[in-house]
Amino acid sequence: MTLGRARILAVAGLVGALAGCTEPQQVDRLDVSVINLPVMRTFSAAPVTPTIRNNRQLAQDFLDLSFLLESGRPVPRMTRYEGEITVELRGSTDPVLSRDLDQLIARLRHEAHLQIRRAKAGETAGIVVEVLPRRELERAVPRAACFVVPRVDGWDEFRSTWRSSVTDWTTLDRREHASVFLPGDVSPQEARDCLHEEIAQALGPLNDLYRLPDSVFNDDNFHTVLTGFDMLMLEVYYDPALQNGMTRDEVASRLPAILARLNPAGTRRPYVPVQPTTEAWVDAIETALGPRGSHTRRQNAARRAVRLAREAGWNDTRLGFSLYASGRLALGHNSTEALTDFIEAGKLYRALPDTRVQEAHVAMQLAAFALSAGEPEATLALVEQNVPVARASENAVLLSTLLMLRAEALERMGQRKEAKAVQTEALGWARYGFGTPAVAEARTDRVAALAVPGPGG
Repeated sequence: MTLGRARILAVAGLVGALAGCTEPQQVDRLDVSVINLPVMRTFSAAPVTPTIRNNRQLAQDFLDLSFLLESGRPVPRMTRYEGEITVELRGSTDPVLSRDLDQLIARLRHEAHLQIRRAKAGETAGIVVEVLPRRELERAVPRAACFVVPRVDGWDEFRSTWRSSVTDWTTLDRREHASVFLPGDVSPQEARDCLHEEIAQALGPLNDLYRLPDSVFNDDNFHTVLTGFDMLMLEVYYDPALQNGMTRDEVASRLPAILARLNPAGTRRPYVPVQPTTEAWVDAIETALGPRGSHTRRQNAARRAVRLAREAGWNDTRLGFSLYASGRLALGHNSTEALTDFIEAGKLYRALPDTRVQEAHVAMQLAAFALSAGEPEATLALVEQNVPVARASENAVLLSTLLMLRAEALERMGQRKEAKAVQTEALGWARYGFGTPAVAEARTDRVAALAVPGPGG
């Protein structure tokens, strides 16, 4: 639905509330026992859509994910676990987190075909997941919401080997033990997101690539749970044709046959070469999304990222993410610029075959503009198109926000009974996405009460 630009630009305080922040909000623990909130809603994990890309590109992605660290340091040899992999959860009695871990392990067994299970009592685990206070994690590794390290069995052993070669991934010959550290005082969704990405890295690829449109191995954070692409990468990692100690060239020579066997559809799809991501663009986007520097400096960095992406000829997710970041930073400062960036980002994402999740995030911002401009029908149209994507991607933050926008639009159209039902559902999802204390603190009948953290944070 096309909106009148003049009306769209009549932006009220709602859009500013939806601008979000690049760092997840920390909230004090509240006594919510006397606050009337709906039951927390959670996802029932289901197998996701397989990747749709060509096997030649998938081979390049696998090599770049597996033989480079995020710092750019080369990984000299492939390493992985041998035999059955066991996972132990420590330091948490949260039944939601335990359930999310069980769902992840089940998916890894059924989709990536890994031999993996929860460790039995008294059994030495190959992967330890330890839950700690966020501040303690940040004292050790600033700006890391969660992280994984090799060769250590829990937090105490990590602290005793901190910054030594023991925890250097490039010195491994094989993987036998690793520990994932995640915060316990965050929302259930944030803890689950950490489980997915860090356990995936404990098992396989260690790098992140901004060029990937359909993966958690991407620092844009649009995807929050392991995707079909990610499961294929892990399945390739543990294919019998590969083994510990192989070099990049040795692995590369075997990938065509492996991918043809595991992903036969990828042999028939057209190959679209992807240009490498430049250090200048990465620096610009990370400056734009980082917590340091003035807002002006960050906004200028986002604009620079857009310019660099255009100059490089990237009509892919990297240009879309640059526009999205620029739009978010313009919210509350230059509504015209923000809207222009979001519209262009949405158009680009719609033209790509595997960026529905990114498109849904942009649509959420455009729906807020429409609602602010007095266009509840347009708001509903945008929400209805993208709620299924938010559900399928298991993103309760995005889903609850879209539902709150739907509830507000319905109320403005006089459909108060329907609005109340939708709002109740939204708050149930918000308890999972934002955390119960945050939802209780923001309890209101207005969508503007929720500060929405966007991807990239």
